[in-house]
Amino acid sequence: MSRRALRRLRGEQRGQEPLGPDALKFVLLDDDDAEEEGPKPGLGGRRPGGAGKEGVRVNNRFELINTEDLEDDLVVNGERSDCTLPDSVSSGNKGRAKHGNAETKQDGGATKAGSSEQENGLEDIDRILERIEDSSGFSHPGPPPLSSRKHVLYVEHRHLNPDTELKRYFGARAVLGEQRPRQRQRVYPKCTWLTTPKSTWPRYSKPGLSMRLLESKKGLSFFAFDHNEEYQQAQHKFLVAVESMEPNNIVVLLQTSPYHVDSLLQLSDACRFQEDQEMARDLIERALYSMECAFHPLFSLTSGTCRLDYRRPENRSFYLTLYKQMSFLEKRGCPRTALEYCKLILSLEPDEDPLCMLLLIDHLALRARNYEYLIRLFQEWEAHRNLSQLPNFAFSVPLAYFLLSQQTDLPEHELSSARQQASLLIQQALTMFPGVLMPLLEYCSVRPDATVSNHRFFGPDAEISQPPALGQLVSLYLGRSHFLWKEPAIMSWLEENVHEVLQAVDAGDPAVEACENRRKVLYQRAPRNIHRHVILSEIKEAVAALPSDVTTQSVMGFDPLPPLDTIYSYVRPERLSPVSHGNTIALFFRSLLPNYTTEQL
Repeated sequence: MSRRALRRLRGEQRGQEPLGPDALKFVLLDDDDAEEEGPKPGLGGRRPGGAGKEGVRVNNRFELINTEDLEDDLVVNGERSDCTLPDSVSSGNKGRAKHGNAETKQDGGATKAGSSEQENGLEDIDRILERIEDSSGFSHPGPPPLSSRKHVLYVEHRHLNPDTELKRYFGARAVLGEQRPRQRQRVYPKCTWLTTPKSTWPRYSKPGLSMRLLESKKGLSFFAFDHNEEYQQAQHKFLVAVESMEPNNIVVLLQTSPYHVDSLLQLSDACRFQEDQEMARDLIERALYSMECAFHPLFSLTSGTCRLDYRRPENRSFYLTLYKQMSFLEKRGCPRTALEYCKLILSLEPDEDPLCMLLLIDHLALRARNYEYLIRLFQEWEAHRNLSQLPNFAFSVPLAYFLLSQQTDLPEHELSSARQQASLLIQQALTMFPGVLMPLLEYCSVRPDATVSNHRFFGPDAEISQPPALGQLVSLYLGRSHFLWKEPAIMSWLEENVHEVLQAVDAGDPAVEACENRRKVLYQRAPRNIHRHVILSEIKEAVAALPSDVTTQSVMGFDPLPPLDTIYSYVRPERLSPVSHGNTIALFFRSLLPNYTTEQL
């Protein structure tokens, strides 16, 4: 890795290093390589385009201009170009000599590495970044982790970038191929983790959005976004545009305030409803960039100790922007990156969980095949959060154990233990939630045998008799995760345990009655954050199960079901709203025709 790239990563400025006799010597080597090989006598006639094994000693300072150009070609926005990888990176550890082992190249020219070696070189860069971040503590500003073991909600920077996941699926050449022709001028000076600014965006200028530190106590830091007077005026104009129910009014507002977050969120929904997914995703990324540029220097994405109160309207925009970006990433085929965003949202307020990410995190962990993480989260949080009382965790965790038992790279005793734990937990889940089985089999197009379908425990009464709040959770889980159960091996394992549960029911197991009583007590009514999650999920089966007092409310995409105890930092000026003071007939026509006005009567 070049010295210039390492200097950028460590935050060092050019010219801060001490000058010495070899100040003009430029070495294209890793620091580790330099320590292993030690100083070498430089050859003044060597060209910079060599294999990068020795430093380049120059007699004319102006020759360094070409050397800097070489570095710029090697490092493109934090990633190396495949076509000019130095030998020390493209070949990885394989190309390093063992303490004095001489190089075999005679002419000093570098041979072209194959495509697989180039991709390995890019993976080596990721490992170098990890080593730098772990050893030197280089990370986004904020407190370090409290212990050597990473917190269960610890967020890794490199997994916030979908290109990292796409490179693992398709290779670096396919992902970075379209990104190489870039201009070398810096338009956006701020480095961001959540998104990469695009040249097609309007030029960024501070929109009046900032973040302040409220307090720090018990190892936690509480932050809040702030709107200055200019941003407040834009927010008032946005609310007027929303009441008009005309998307073009929001477009006009964005022409004067191109980085107003709520306008970007609302217009993104309008584009998505019109099947313009590319524009919808681009608007969300722009909103994410606007909010990240407003971060407080102490606000950390990775530590898991920074909190944002959802009761403050200024903070809700960040929650919703992250959620919509996570949804786009999942649809794009990046479940590992979406899982990292889910952990980030949950870490901002894990106790209240305003968007109820616990109903989604298990699904993303299974899709990303990160079974160990899901099991660890369940083990650490079950005692104080009762995750087994949620149908999604009750069924996803045994599925994770079963899929873990199917891996061939684990010792035999671990595979056997995982299989036993999977069977135990799935039997408990079927006993606690018998109304899940028949709809799940129907989703998977599996016809159960007569023993199961005719039994009273799994029959139609099991689904009808469950409380409405529980039925809503079941509909949400099945609508989202039913396809994970379609594998023949999974169905065979499920069938075995269904018969085990039926035997326990027929034998009069007291756990069956205890679970029935628990269902009647625990699922009286779903809290507001679950309703908010169902609305954001847009899963038809779950939305249809919402209670009438929720479906009759006016739900806005930029702030669905706001908390009843909202903390306002400023109040909107009072104005006469033609929508709120219209008669019933006018409101009915306006719900059918968004462009309808009372003047048309």
